[in-house]
Amino acid sequence: MQDEYGALIKTRTWDLVPKPTGVNVVNFMWIFSHKENDKGDLLRHKARLVCDGRSQKKGVDCDETFSPVVKPATIRTVLGLAMARKWSIHHLDLKNAFLHGDLQDTVYMHQPLGFVDRRAPNYLCLFRKALYGLKHAHRGWYQRFAKFLLQMGFTIAKSDTSLFNFRNGDDMAYLLLYVDDIILCTSSNPFLDRLISHLQTEFPMSDLGPLNYFLGISVTRTPSYMLLSQQKYAQEILERAGMGTCKPAATPVNTNAKLSADSGPSVQDPTHYRSLAGALQYLTFTRPNIAYAVQQVCLFMHDPREPHFNALKRILHYIQGTIDHGLHLYPTSTLHLITYTDADWGGCPDTRRSTSGYCCFLGDNLISWSSKR
Repeated sequence: MQDEYGALIKTRTWDLVPKPTGVNVVNFMWIFSHKENDKGDLLRHKARLVCDGRSQKKGVDCDETFSPVVKPATIRTVLGLAMARKWSIHHLDLKNAFLHGDLQDTVYMHQPLGFVDRRAPNYLCLFRKALYGLKHAHRGWYQRFAKFLLQMGFTIAKSDTSLFNFRNGDDMAYLLLYVDDIILCTSSNPFLDRLISHLQTEFPMSDLGPLNYFLGISVTRTPSYMLLSQQKYAQEILERAGMGTCKPAATPVNTNAKLSADSGPSVQDPTHYRSLAGALQYLTFTRPNIAYAVQQVCLFMHDPREPHFNALKRILHYIQGTIDHGLHLYPTSTLHLITYTDADWGGCPDTRRSTSGYCCFLGDNLISWSSKR
């Protein structure tokens, strides 16, 4: 806690001011967590002071809040290109990223308990910079970081505003931004070192070395392939569902039966169903083979029934038997786009709407897929 508070004071995140009359004062909380590696080993304990964004009032202390994050298909595409060109792929981690975001709105917060200034105990914190938890903190940080990259000579991709491209002669780079996680792909190691050094002059960041674990995804790279795996995350889902030792299933879905919205009694705990279905959605980042099955169970999150829960458990049984599966990316020799698509034509028993799906390959690498009613 002392380290976190010290970082906030060092970066002058706020000024202490007398409380004005009639202003909205946001609440705060301390969040404690464990930083783990891809094997689940503890790296360090973390304490973070965050604002309670629920106490903000739109139009009073916040306005625009939307901030982009890089799309999964963009990540897979860039990694595939880097493999094809044999580029360096490094992982960078920004320290207290949101503290570097510019804050345009006037926001007041109570002083943190345990760190109240004895000389001015009734003063409020008037933010100079964004803090985690503020509704527009993501937006302020993205705008500040993007502005600096543009000054360095990067350009923002039209297809994804969290992908930044750089090209100057033989030097090329792709930078992917997901909040405070950065994937940097460069055409040469000397150019990589120069970029990292330039970024570190403006923002405190750690070079975590060659990409091996990000956003809960384990990355294994060899000269012949790259494997993206969410095995640890899949095991956590099974444990959360109480199915850590369940029997495996050969397929994720029963294709002979179609789920109906009104079939069977309602589940006893709809929140548990929604939590597991949402977790499975993120698992499809590296598991296209469950995309259709997950899409089917997500159709009924508003009113889940027992047959829907059974279908969800069928997916978990399948994951148990394929928990070490992942997505392979290869150093392909061709970069042509090839897309396959299909539909079941009126397969929904309730609406008679079709479920369509597609998968898109860049050379030999599967980079994008979807299943949608």
